[in-house]
Amino acid sequence: MITELKENYGYLFEDALLNEINNVGTYKEVPEGFQLIDIGEYIKSMPLLVSGAVKILREDDKGDELLLYFIERGDTCAMTLSCCMGQKKSEIRAVAETPTKLIMIPVEKMSEWMGKYKSWLNFILQSYHDRMTELLEAIDSIAFLKMDERLLKYLKDKAMVNHNDEIIVTHQNIAFDLHTSRVVISRLLKSLENEGKIKLNRNNIKILDL
Repeated sequence: MITELKENYGYLFEDALLNEINNVGTYKEVPEGFQLIDIGEYIKSMPLLVSGAVKILREDDKGDELLLYFIERGDTCAMTLSCCMGQKKSEIRAVAETPTKLIMIPVEKMSEWMGKYKSWLNFILQSYHDRMTELLEAIDSIAFLKMDERLLKYLKDKAMVNHNDEIIVTHQNIAFDLHTSRVVISRLLKSLENEGKIKLNRNNIKILDL
């Protein structure tokens, strides 16, 4: 685990902190679709992503989901951090977007390392800033973009985190993530294809306008 830590976080953390993470962290490999955190759970550890991507979702009173943002290699989740620090129940759901490798850090180390390592404090503060920026982008998308623009942004973001311009996703799953109906998504996908921005294949969607 120490090798992967140094490869992914060596530029951020000093050797002493990397060794502590190696000693107390739990290494996990999870498949695509694996639920890491659910709404209402108490969070006992914080994820550091080594590879892959995780999508962060909210849920309304009816159980419908809305995608907030993705976290990738070298990231952690600010929503998880706030629950860890405040010992509150999770307000988000975290699901592996791709096969993902991560290191789970025990909650009790959070505040200890913030006082002990400036690099850790800077990492946490930067993580809050990055996730807040992404939350604002999600709000702007909902408030100011038409659904076809939201859909194209979603497809591009998904292609970026998968590092592939061909993404495998059902129309229904897109509808879940964007909090709309499958019929609307299917109609808009066909419209985007007619505009030359995507290509609809039998088992995937190819993004032509990245």
